[in-house]
Amino acid sequence: MKRRNFIALSGAAGLAGLAGCLGGDGDNSNQLSWHAGGQGGTYYPLSGDFKTIVDAETDYSLQVQSTGASTANVGSLNREEADFALIQNDVAHFAYTGTGIEELQGTEMTNLRGVASLYPETIHVITQADSGIETIDDLEGQTVNTGDAGSGTQVNALQILESAGISEGDFDEQNADFDTATDQISDGDIDAAFVVAGWPAGSVENLATTNDISLVEISGDTRDAVMGEAEWFAEDTIPADSYDGVEEDVETVSVQAMIATHEGVDEDVVEAVTEAIFENLDDVSRKTEFIDVETAQDGMPIDLHPGAEAYFN
Repeated sequence: MKRRNFIALSGAAGLAGLAGCLGGDGDNSNQLSWHAGGQGGTYYPLSGDFKTIVDAETDYSLQVQSTGASTANVGSLNREEADFALIQNDVAHFAYTGTGIEELQGTEMTNLRGVASLYPETIHVITQADSGIETIDDLEGQTVNTGDAGSGTQVNALQILESAGISEGDFDEQNADFDTATDQISDGDIDAAFVVAGWPAGSVENLATTNDISLVEISGDTRDAVMGEAEWFAEDTIPADSYDGVEEDVETVSVQAMIATHEGVDEDVVEAVTEAIFENLDDVSRKTEFIDVETAQDGMPIDLHPGAEAYFN
């Protein structure tokens, strides 16, 4: 995988402040900490599916925590405060190499290890249907929520805006999680928001049930520029009817969601958890069309954990 020059971000790292828990009972020695993301995205409910499987199929119990997602999660793994986490593949690379994001510059979190690639994380750009915003170019001069400060979503949003010729001073940037961002759109406090999540994203679904929304395309020359400058992005499409009122396919881009761990987690533990998940995919309720053992190493940007390697081999 090639290194890329990404926008340096400023602001809080958001590596703390965990909220919410999908907990379980049992012997503490068998409890594994699994860091997910905000409850309005895909990471949290998908992690709930994984918890159900692992709790039923192994001797371990996953303790799923809601977090600030990718950038927060690589920090938790690096400090060995989490045993497993869901992260974006670009953020995994930035953390491992100490590049790309300001708070990751020079950190080189080389204890991170990969477990499996899962599904495309689709870039949603959401606005009210009557906002008049039809293209990324139209975001110039607008108030835009680019995701939590220091998050992978913010990295992606600023890269896309820059590729379209919109610098940080050309719009009013707001930072908040997905649920807060969609509330801001509903209340008219912002003009648009970036949400990076597998469709359908819960926060966007909820917004679409009470508001007429529009999804802004990332297509044509803009998409070519985004993919040319940021090689982690791939072409993607949000299908028609994924959300109420969105009646046509929406062209966009995506990164890849993955499971990560750290080198301090026992090989037998990682193998057991990996095997449980991939041998029971029928019990997963989200992104089932993408999660598959045959594609579980696609786009893997860091070394596999020996336990995952043992299972996939």
